[in-house]
Order: sequence, then C-alpha cells, then structure tokens
Amino acid sequence: MPSRTLETWPHGTVPLDAERTRFALWAPDARHVSVELQDRPSLPMLPQANGWFMVIGRCPPGTRYRFNIDERIRVPDPASRAQDGDVHGPSLVVDPRAYRWQHPHWQGRPWHQAVIYELHVGVFGGYREVEKHLPRLVELGITAIELMPLAEFPGDRNWGYDGVLPYAPEASYGSPDDLKHLIDCAHGLGLAVMLDVVYNHFGPDGNYLHHYAKAFFREDRHTPWGAAIDFRRQPVRDFFIDNALMWLLEYRFDGLRLDAVHAIDDPDFLHELAQRVRQRIDPARQVWLTLENEHNQASLLEQHFDAQWNDDGHNALHVLLTGETDAYYADFAERPTEKLARCLSQGFAYQGHVTRHGTARGEPSSHLPPSAFVLFLQNHDQIGNRAFGERLVRLAEPQALRAATVLLLLSPMIPLLFMGDELAAPQPFLFFTSHHGELADAVREGRRGEFAAFSAFADPHKREQIPDPNAPDTFLASRPQADPDQGEQTRALYRQLLQLRHEHIVPYLPGAEALGAEVLAEGALCARWRLGNGQALRIDLNLSPRNVEQRPPDAAQRLFDYPAQAFELLQQGHLAPYSALVSLGAVAPPPDLDGERP
Repeated sequence: MPSRTLETWPHGTVPLDAERTRFALWAPDARHVSVELQDRPSLPMLPQANGWFMVIGRCPPGTRYRFNIDERIRVPDPASRAQDGDVHGPSLVVDPRAYRWQHPHWQGRPWHQAVIYELHVGVFGGYREVEKHLPRLVELGITAIELMPLAEFPGDRNWGYDGVLPYAPEASYGSPDDLKHLIDCAHGLGLAVMLDVVYNHFGPDGNYLHHYAKAFFREDRHTPWGAAIDFRRQPVRDFFIDNALMWLLEYRFDGLRLDAVHAIDDPDFLHELAQRVRQRIDPARQVWLTLENEHNQASLLEQHFDAQWNDDGHNALHVLLTGETDAYYADFAERPTEKLARCLSQGFAYQGHVTRHGTARGEPSSHLPPSAFVLFLQNHDQIGNRAFGERLVRLAEPQALRAATVLLLLSPMIPLLFMGDELAAPQPFLFFTSHHGELADAVREGRRGEFAAFSAFADPHKREQIPDPNAPDTFLASRPQADPDQGEQTRALYRQLLQLRHEHIVPYLPGAEALGAEVLAEGALCARWRLGNGQALRIDLNLSPRNVEQRPPDAAQRLFDYPAQAFELLQQGHLAPYSALVSLGAVAPPPDLDGERP
C-alpha cells in the first residue's frame, strides 16, 4: 500500500493557530499559483515536488480565499471545508477543532445492531430541522440515520450526487458546526450517523480540476459521468481517502456508504481506503464501511467492508410486489421467487450468473454472514429513478407490502428504510436539481430521454409530463408526510416489528448463518437461519394472492404473524395469501461442513 511521503501534502487548508493557515494545492498543470485573500494581499504559493504548491499565511478562520491559477482563472479550493455561498464562490478557512462536542465519548454501535433510516437533509429543511425528527426515529426503533451526500453542489436543490467540493458540507443546509451539532445530538440519543459519499465522479457544474490538474482524470476510460477519475495517482487517492477520514474523525460520522464503487476502476483504491481508515480510527470506536456495487464483489466484504446494499434482494421483491419487469428489473422477470430465495440463503442472487446482457455478474457469497447484506424495499434510487417517483404504497397491494415489511425488519440481514416508509407516505420522491441555462435544459431533456425506451413513454407527449428536475415544485413535492388513513397503522407495525427485532434477533446476529430457503410456489417461500445462540429463525412469506400448502413449524415459538389469523391457518397446512409468519425454533444444527446450504 502506498504511503504518504514528505512530497505529498494533505489537500486543502489547515489552520495552524488562531492567525496562521497553511494552504496546499495539487496543480501539476500550473506554473504559478497564489492565494487571494479577503481584505489582505495575495500570497504567492511556493512550488513543491510532484505538482504541489504550498504557503503559510496570516489569516484566521472565517477568511475568504480563492486560488489564482497562472493569472488566468480564479477557483475555489477543491478541498474547501466550507463555501461562502455556492460552488463558484470563495472558500472559507474553517477551524475543524472549534466545535465543542457534548458527547465526546460516544464510541458508536456494533454493526449488527444497525437499523438504518436513509434521508435527504434538504427535503427535511436542513441540519437543524433533521434534529427535530431524531427522537421519533429512536422511539420507532431506528439505530442509525444515513444522510444522502452533502458535498457542496451547484444551487440549493440537488440529490447530492452532483457534488463538486467533497470536503464542504452543502451551505444551503447550514454551517459545518450545524452538521456537527446534528451528529452530536444523534449520539446523545444513541443514534449512529452514516454519510453517503461519492468518490466515482464529480458533478457537471463547478468542478475546476480540469483547468490545472488534468491528471486527476484519465481520458482513456469513461464512466456514465465522463472521464474516469485516475486512482493510479497517489495525490488523487489521498484526496478521497483524506476526505473519508475528515468525515469520520472531524465530524465523527459513524460510517460511510460508498456510492457506485463499480464505477471506480481500481479495486486497490478501495482496499487502501479501508485499510487507512481502520488504521487511523481508534479500535474502540465502531465505524461502518458499506458499499453500493453492481459487480457483487463478495471478496470486498471478506475484510474491511462491513456490508453491501443488496440490490438483488430489492429487485426480486419489487418484481414480486409490482409485476414490473422494465429496465434492470428484466433480470428478475424470470423466477423472481427463486432469486429472492437465493438472496435470503446465500446473499446475492447473481453470483456469477449471466444477466440479460449476456455477461456474468457477481461472485459467490454464501460464505458471508447475513449481516454482510443491507436489505431494503426501496431507497432514493429505486423511487427517484422512476419517471414520477412513485413509492411502493402507490404500486403494491397493501397487504403484500406489509408482508414484505415483516421480512425486511425480521430477517437477519441489515434493514434499511427510506424516509417516509414508516408513515406510508404517498408523496413521490422525485429527481431534483437546481441547474440553470443550457445545463438545466440538458438535464431536463436527458431525464426524459432516459425513459424513451419504456413502452409507457413511447409517446413524446407522455415524456413531456415527466417533472422538470429544476422546477422548485419538483423538490417541494418530494417532502414525505404521513398518510392520513394508513400512516399511524404503518408506524405501529414498524414499531412493533423493530421491538421484536431488538429483543429476539439483534442480540443473536453475531454468528448467524443461513440454513436455506425453499420455494413453495411463485411468490411464496420459506427461509431459515441459525442464530448465534443456536435457535432456528424461520420466515414463511407469501406475496401472492393464493393459498399455498406449507407444513407448520415444529414446536416453534410464534414471534409474529401477518395477518392475524395466519398462524392458525399454517397449523392447518396453509400459508395464507399476502402473509408473513416468523417463528423461533429449537436449537438448529449448523450447515453441512462442506459449506453447502440445504
């Protein structure tokens, strides 16, 4: 693993004391760089080895500054800790030690205790407004919140995946200290806080690196967002690894979710990031590292990374709940129940299996524990990437959705909820940005063009009805509120299921392993796990509208059943339509020693 040398500097600004600040910029294409300071003379930066420029100047925290590149362009600090306004404005010197933590001894929570609630800070109204929701989430049974990306983006409305200044928390949500106060408040309530970080691309507006550090990118390889980031270069690796360490050490986030690592064409970078994080973090702290990875690389989960978002599990469930088979759901159109059973018993559905594109996807995952997989019924992607952002409450049979919720919250996989799930929120979650001019036109038309291949949008007039991402109303329509009819009932169901999870399942997740999953009929299956205390956890699930024959569990402790009479029917050999039954049995033998799952 490459190590930092004296010729490699930490990116960005570092206050040395109350008056002096050290500035560093990697600008291998520049000949001259200076720092332009608010109400002070400019500071010429001294060239260092390997394309670096550095200077120490007298300027206190709060000072505005920009970098002047060869007297031809003025740019914000790419490692700015805060912006005075938007991405094109000046950066601010920030003292990361100024905030006084109220809960400095918080050490986090073990991963197996995670029940994650994904939310968008802007939709909630900013860092301070999110704080107001924390007590009700704790009361519900949530143990961690996951914030969608916060890196400074153009405008004041964005999903966050268009960020261009990864070190600067979005200014429209509040100050860096406001973000720390949110995390501090969460820790005081026993909540862990995760952050979604984007290390695979920069947004389309406000990234100036091409003007002075072309080596940041490699033109011979491209991603859906443009030229790939060149992780072969140590200053590039350090830029992102130092960013991860900043969130974990200075802001005291409890974990990171790395977005779309399949677009990072250098697996060594992921290993180096994880290793350096584990080396720098106090071993007494619980810090989580999770991934989104279409490649289903089980090998990344064998060490350093705690879990991966299990899109396969979601996709199989979505097909069973809605019948939709467009786009990526096409890979789950055939035998979705079998694929769901494989997820529950082995982790991924695609473990080297051939996709609709004729290519093999994934690695064998049956040796991994259930907690290596984050399961969800929906998240920002799966809702927001729909043309009209519909949630499952608009798409699925209500009883089937409740049965699937039982599976989500009582299986040994780590459950993730999306904001509003627990309220049966009927509002959409739409794709929104706040671009202007030609870029706004391109994003709007590109968004509509994405759906041209869908039969429902073959008519151009139908595509024109897709909400404009840049319209303020698109953002405002995405705020979840409790459904007046189903909201309280749904909240009570989530609360009850999470109480059962924390009492009967979470304490025994260490050492848990799958015992197998049996397909009973299309839409119906039975999955079993051996918990760490030796008990057998069994979930019988029927997402179909038909009765299915099924043998009752042997001398089982009834943990939960939906609907109310489903357990009695199972005793008679019938698994009711749209039902889920969870039971704990006697001590179960371990799987066969050869590793095969029954």
